[in-house]
Amino acid sequence: MIPMVDLKTQYHNMKSEIDTAVLGALESTQFILGPNVSGFEQEAASYLGVPHAVSCASGTDALHLAVLAAGIGPGDEVITTPFTFIATAEAICYAGATPVYVDIDPRSFNIDPSLIEAAITPRTKAVIPVHLFGQPADMAAIEAMCTRHDLMLIEDCAQSFGASIDGRMTGSIGRLGCFSFFPSKNLGCYGDGGMVTCATKEMAEQVKVLRNHGSRERYHHHLIGYNSRLDDIQAAILRVKLKRIDEFNAGRRRVALLYSELLGDIVSVPHEDRKGVHVYHQYTVLTDRRDAIMAKLSEKQISSAVYYPIPLHRQDVFAEACAGVALPIAEDVAGHCMSLPVYPEMPEESVRLVAQTVREALVG
Repeated sequence: MIPMVDLKTQYHNMKSEIDTAVLGALESTQFILGPNVSGFEQEAASYLGVPHAVSCASGTDALHLAVLAAGIGPGDEVITTPFTFIATAEAICYAGATPVYVDIDPRSFNIDPSLIEAAITPRTKAVIPVHLFGQPADMAAIEAMCTRHDLMLIEDCAQSFGASIDGRMTGSIGRLGCFSFFPSKNLGCYGDGGMVTCATKEMAEQVKVLRNHGSRERYHHHLIGYNSRLDDIQAAILRVKLKRIDEFNAGRRRVALLYSELLGDIVSVPHEDRKGVHVYHQYTVLTDRRDAIMAKLSEKQISSAVYYPIPLHRQDVFAEACAGVALPIAEDVAGHCMSLPVYPEMPEESVRLVAQTVREALVG
């Protein structure tokens, strides 16, 4: 069995350090907004090169709190990609705003900057690019467009911790950046967790108030907020793993580059923008014979997955709002994409077995 990600091996590789950190958090009994939370926020901000980082309960909450901190609400529109996990659009809808979908670049699978301007209306307040699968979006073009039109730039970095473009870390380019620490992410905890990076102290303070029941001072509530606090135990785990994030990402890149070498002649392998560093949260290929490949992999107990089979504008929940909307590239990619196992600890022989099995499915 070759899994999509091997969390058990990763845990055992650092078991002593993680166990010590968790036991320390338990002994402290400071479980809510304790010292590990503030410590992790400071260390993550330093790593990413941002002035402020505020943790929260999940990546979805990070997006929701960021949208609210940006002042987005009912009647507003937010431009984003249709080829992503639904949390990106959910956060916009939670605030009462409307997601407006723009088609993707066929090589990077990220939002196509050349199509954004045509989607801007007087109601547009922000753009949320997603650094999908660990590949940074074309941030120079998107940032310039947001500046020209006075739009808030919010990065969805759920899959890109440690990725960079033009020498800047994802999450440090927009006014706000949103991270997920779901267990399978490049930097993952052992439950749900998230974080918002903020360009200003004012926005950071707003996120802190929103995550803690709208309160700056205990039992004094300044607005309607949420219960969205990262557990101190999860923060303790993240502090251990943050020290190794470059090692983790290098391991993913090692696996991905070998896949591309072995498979580049029979499937469309991931494109790497040479201006950036792809961290391969997923290794996603395009093929006309997806079902045959996945069946052959399954025969050999090798995992595979489709991220994502239905673009957001084709989801039932948006059917009425997006009636008549055609985004052909996203639709085509969704019909042909598939992801292969990729994780830092993946042995070379496993990578070669996966590639050999893909080849057998296609050429015998």
